[in-house]
Amino acid sequence: MRKNNQNTKSKIISAAWKLFYDRGFDNTTIEDIVALSKTSKGSFYHYFEGKDSLLGTLSTLFDEKYEELIPLIEENTDSFEILMYLNRELFLMIENSISIELLSRLLSTQLFAKGERHLLDRSRTYFKLLLKIVKEGQSRGEIRTDVSANEIVKAYALCERAFMYDWCLCSGEYSLASYAAPLLRAFLSNYRTCV
Repeated sequence: MRKNNQNTKSKIISAAWKLFYDRGFDNTTIEDIVALSKTSKGSFYHYFEGKDSLLGTLSTLFDEKYEELIPLIEENTDSFEILMYLNRELFLMIENSISIELLSRLLSTQLFAKGERHLLDRSRTYFKLLLKIVKEGQSRGEIRTDVSANEIVKAYALCERAFMYDWCLCSGEYSLASYAAPLLRAFLSNYRTCV
């Protein structure tokens, strides 16, 4: 039963973000979301107080993207390269399917959130996967062990948020994925062991 509930919630979230991208946040109604997700208004209100509460669910889309990417990673790939790959794919998804307006709204809601800050939630797939990759990299001698895996993940996540914030601030005047790649590579090289 729990899986079915999660599936309904995911359908609502996916439909909402597709509509937000295609029509804009203000031009999307709850009725539109319910129709596209093939759910009911009751289901919608079971999970969300209203349309505004969906803004915090963008992190769910990010997590779903990581879950899609996990099986595509070849075994024994260098952990440093896995981190670079995940970042590139996430940022390409953001560029191609999340409007700057919506990403800006998400980032601003996180600044003023009194309760849950979805982007910082350590129980997300995002943080669990990053921690696993870093720990595996440390055990294989690819990533430094004099810095904790948690600290490296925190720094990586901070770096990604900084890129997203700047991209919004600059109104998307550059490719998020292309611009971030060399900068993230340089940043992460501080955590790589000398080969």
